[in-house]
Amino acid sequence: MADTPLRALVADDEEPALNELVYLLRRDDRIGEIRTAKNGPEALKILQAADLDVVFCDIKMPGLDGIDLARVLSKFASRPQIVFVTAYDEHAVAAFELEATDYVMKPVRAERLAEAVRRVVTAGTPTAPQPAEDTGDEVIPVELAGVTRFVQRSTVRYVEAQGDYARLHTGQNSHLVRIPLSTLEERWRDAGFTRIHRSTLVALAHVDEMRVDSGRCAVRVGDDWLPVSRRHTRELRDLLVRSTSLRP
Repeated sequence: MADTPLRALVADDEEPALNELVYLLRRDDRIGEIRTAKNGPEALKILQAADLDVVFCDIKMPGLDGIDLARVLSKFASRPQIVFVTAYDEHAVAAFELEATDYVMKPVRAERLAEAVRRVVTAGTPTAPQPAEDTGDEVIPVELAGVTRFVQRSTVRYVEAQGDYARLHTGQNSHLVRIPLSTLEERWRDAGFTRIHRSTLVALAHVDEMRVDSGRCAVRVGDDWLPVSRRHTRELRDLLVRSTSLRP
């Protein structure tokens, strides 16, 4: 595939954005034929009639938005790869679940688009989608230096509130995401996360030690000691005892 130019479709209802994306792609030697569509139904009609390698697709389009288009394409016996190009980051989880190759934020930078093309080339020729193993492990998209990376929930040790954002702490790194702590608390409760402080959510599986000193409680997660508020101390102790007793 690396030696064969990619056949691409660019779909965007905003003409300036469409033209800019086509312009940038034409400067890339890895891109060959480029077709365009100004809405979802038009894009679907082209894809039903032509065998293309990749779709660079906006999300918010009239008639059939980008996410819905991707859902339809997932039913194709052999579907093109999908790169979402959008100004909205809140759809990244849905995009990943639909096995999008990349998720590029507007305004599009040439080097970021080149990275997306590299990912398409590296992924190889599209084949019929295979059912993914359901591990129940949610994946969180994070934006870092213009590149969208995906963090598995199971690698998150604890989460700190930072206004309307949340900072996910993994082994050696932390990632800021635009999700309120209260939302993650509700979403991840059944996955073993619990609130220990008004600004902290912790994964019970990653708690190494709990200490109470002079009425003040704290837990150790890796090398970090996290304070536990008085109102959460009893509940946390009960949860830790329960989770420990359930481990093989």
